[in-house]
Amino acid sequence: MPKESDESSKEEQSKIDKDGTENPVETSEEMIRKRIRRNTPSPHRLTPQSSPPRFVSVEELMETAKGVTNMALAHEIVLNSAFQVKPYEPGEGSLEKQVKEIMHKAFWDCLESQLNDDPPSYSHAITLVGEIKETLLSFLLPGQSRLRGQIEEALDLSLIQQQAENRALDINKVAKFIIDMMGTFCAPCRDEDIKQLREITDIVPLFKSIFAVLDKMKIDMANFAVSSLRPHLLQQSVEYERKKFQDFLEKQPNALDFTQKWLQDTADYVTGGGTEGGATCTPNSAQLALHNHAYLRLLKWDHDAESFPETLLMDQGRFQEMQQELEQLALVASVLLIVYNSAGEAISGLPGLMERLKKTIKILIAEMHTLSFKADETFAAVAEKLCVELRGCLSQHGFSPFSSDRENALKGQIVAAKSEDNPIRKVIDSRIQMYLLGFLESSAHRSAPALPGGLTPISKELEEIAVKLGRLVTFNKLVYSPFYHKILQDILKQGESWVLPSMWMLL
Repeated sequence: MPKESDESSKEEQSKIDKDGTENPVETSEEMIRKRIRRNTPSPHRLTPQSSPPRFVSVEELMETAKGVTNMALAHEIVLNSAFQVKPYEPGEGSLEKQVKEIMHKAFWDCLESQLNDDPPSYSHAITLVGEIKETLLSFLLPGQSRLRGQIEEALDLSLIQQQAENRALDINKVAKFIIDMMGTFCAPCRDEDIKQLREITDIVPLFKSIFAVLDKMKIDMANFAVSSLRPHLLQQSVEYERKKFQDFLEKQPNALDFTQKWLQDTADYVTGGGTEGGATCTPNSAQLALHNHAYLRLLKWDHDAESFPETLLMDQGRFQEMQQELEQLALVASVLLIVYNSAGEAISGLPGLMERLKKTIKILIAEMHTLSFKADETFAAVAEKLCVELRGCLSQHGFSPFSSDRENALKGQIVAAKSEDNPIRKVIDSRIQMYLLGFLESSAHRSAPALPGGLTPISKELEEIAVKLGRLVTFNKLVYSPFYHKILQDILKQGESWVLPSMWMLL
C-alpha cells in the first residue's frame, strides 16, 4: 500500500485533534486513536499524573498500529469458538447489489446467446471452466498430486478450445467431471447440493448452480481451516499481541494508566471489604485472587463514566455483552425464586412449568437494555402474565387458586424485583458473582464450582457465560502477564501481608 502524503497526514492529524465524534463500530486503529485522545485530561476523566500525556505524530501512530487489523482478526478467531467466515452480500436495495445483479444477468444472458448460436460459441463457457478449474485446484492439499493430474488433464483449456473450434466439444461431459470432482471435495453437508446439480440438464442454469455451490464450498473450506488453525494460532497470537502492545507502550509510556487504576481500585475494594474471616495469602496467591476479582469488576463496569483498561480494549464489547446477559439472568432467577417461594408446594416439581415461566420472563424483558424499555410497564406485564399462568396451572392440578390479596402481594414482589436494591435480586446477583469467581479460581483444576442455591433455572446460560469469561481471562493473562505482574507487584508492596476476605463479605 503506498504511503500517505505529508498533506494527507497533516489533514488526518487535524481531524484527530478536532473531531470529537466516534463511529459506532471502531476499527482497532481507531481504538488506538481514541485512547490517545483520552489521555488529554478532562473534568470527567482522571488520568494518573505519574506519566504526563504525550502526543505522537500520525506517522508514529500508524507505524505502531500496522498490522493491528490482522491482530484483531486473530484475536476474534482464538476467543470466539463460534467464529465462522460468512459470505459477503451487499445490502438489499443497495446500488452495489443492483449493479451486481445487472452484470450477472448480462453475463448469463450472453452465455445463453452464445450457446444458442449455430454453431455454438464457447468462449464464455471456456472462461467459466477456467475459473472452476482454479477453484478446484485451490481445494487440493500439497500431497494430492493424483487429483491434481486428473483436473489438469480433464480441464485442459487448450484442448477444450481446440475441441470447440472443431465442433467436437461435449460441454455436458466437462460439466459432469466438474460435478464429480466437487462431490469428492465437498463436506457431507453439501451432498444434497451435489445431487441437485446432477439433475440439472440445461447448461446455463447448471453453470450458475455450480458456481453457487462452489461459493458454499469455499466458505466450508475457510471455516475448516479456521477450526484447524485455532490451536496453532493461539500461541502465535499471544506473542504477536504482546509485542504489538509493547511497541505501543514504547510510543505512549502512559498507555497502562487505566489498567493500573483498574487493578489498584480492585485492591482497594477487596481489602476494604474487611479481614475478619479471611485468609492470609502468599504474594502469588494474592496476585491471582486480586486479578480474578478485577475481571469480575469488569462485569459491573460503568462504560459511560469509567475508562476501560487499555489491555482489554479489544474485548470491551465482549465484557459489556456478558454484563447485560448476566443482568437479564439475575432478573429471571430473582422473579422465579419469588414465584416459587410464594406458591410453595403447590407448583413445586410440576413438569414444564419452570421453563414456561422462564421463557415468558425472558421474552418480556428482552429489550431491557434499550432506551425504549419501560421498566414499570414491563414488570407489571410480567407479574400479570405469570399470575395468569399460575392460576391456570393450579386449577389444572386441583389446587385452590390464590386469594386476591395473595396474588396482589405476589405481583408487588415481582414488580419490586426491577430495582437493583431489591434484597432478593442482590442475593441472586451475589451468588452469580460467587459462581463466576469460583469458576475462574477452579479453571486451573478443570473442575466447575458447585452451583449456589436459586441459580438452577439459569444454570445452562450461566455456565456458557462462565466458559466464555474463563477463555477470555485466560487469554488476556497469557498476553499481558508481564505487564500485570509488574503492576500487581507494586500494589502488593504497599502492605507487608495480604488478607483477602471471603467472597460473601465483598458482595
